[in-house]
Amino acid sequence: MAVKITNLVKFHTLLLLAEKPKHGYDIIKELEQNMERKISAGQIYPFLKELKGNNYIDFKEEEEREKKVYYLTTEGKKFVKGMFSRFGDLIHHAISNELTKCSHCSCEIYKGGVKHKINNKQLDFCCMSCANSYKKSGCC
Repeated sequence: MAVKITNLVKFHTLLLLAEKPKHGYDIIKELEQNMERKISAGQIYPFLKELKGNNYIDFKEEEEREKKVYYLTTEGKKFVKGMFSRFGDLIHHAISNELTKCSHCSCEIYKGGVKHKINNKQLDFCCMSCANSYKKSGCC
């Protein structure tokens, strides 16, 4: 049975587990803080059970009130890496029209950067260091 990531709560849960092992309660609280909305246990624990059933996570029980600390297994890390890769491709496609290239180092710039008018031409740079290096290189 394949796990389907059908909403941001599930995706964000994977993000949190990829950071470090966590209690279910901690996952809920971090999701609420990060997503700025109420998250119910009914949204998290069935998903954790599904992940466990697919050997993507496991847990250790702590003595303190038998709390479970969930962590990604080796298979889970592979699954999450694949999910992040696919999500990254979607994000890249969504923002690709918003990207510019640094005139000096050719890195992609999404927001920010430095603009300089050189020889009546507006050029984009990722940082002041690249802008200054470009000027010093005699390219202008």
